Amino acid sequence: MIKGAIFDVDGTLLDSMPMWDHAGERFLQSLGITAEPNLEKVLFSMTMEQGAAYMKEHYQLKLSVSEIRQGINHTIEQFYAYEAMPKSGVADFLAFLDAQGIPMTIATSTDRCHIEAALQRLNLLHYFKKIFTCSEVGRGKQHPLIFRQAAECMHTRPEETWVFEDACHAARTAYQDGFQVVGVYDESSADVQEELKKVCHLYVSGLQTSLLMSMMCNGEEG
Repeated sequence: MIKGAIFDVDGTLLDSMPMWDHAGERFLQSLGITAEPNLEKVLFSMTMEQGAAYMKEHYQLKLSVSEIRQGINHTIEQFYAYEAMPKSGVADFLAFLDAQGIPMTIATSTDRCHIEAALQRLNLLHYFKKIFTCSEVGRGKQHPLIFRQAAECMHTRPEETWVFEDACHAARTAYQDGFQVVGVYDESSADVQEELKKVCHLYVSGLQTSLLMSMMCNGEEG
């Protein structure tokens, strides 16, 4: 039986992955510039600094690399503060777990300020005992430290703690470290769903309360 729940945010609780794919495009749009097709694929493997340098040169921007980076960060900040919305079923599912007295924490790769702004606006922040971020923990989700610290906060063991993730690498980490993993579908990673299914105990298309609780009790996939 579930005694604690750890939630990823982007692509799991919030429908926010498109922002990360199109932040550069949205920033250029704010400058009145139309981005090239598939700009997100060009920037995908770059750091923020490299991406800003590419945009400065490719679009002949008069802004400095630092100013471009700050502009992109501001675009992301504004999205979380005013636009990010929960995925279907999230609010009801969190309310249900809270009513059952099940503690919840967050494990995210996104900066704390963005997560807190979005969840506070959506009246979801109060459900979580603590937010753990990769930057504050000091390790990415290729390492289980963030999940271990989140479980320790709730005083639960891995085998009784459910981790909700949409990203394959993070789900794999939690799975291999003994956590119970629920893989959550997100359109941004539609092409790797078969891989995700291999590293989770349950796989769901969304966080619908009745379906999820039935599956978690019976070990079914849906």
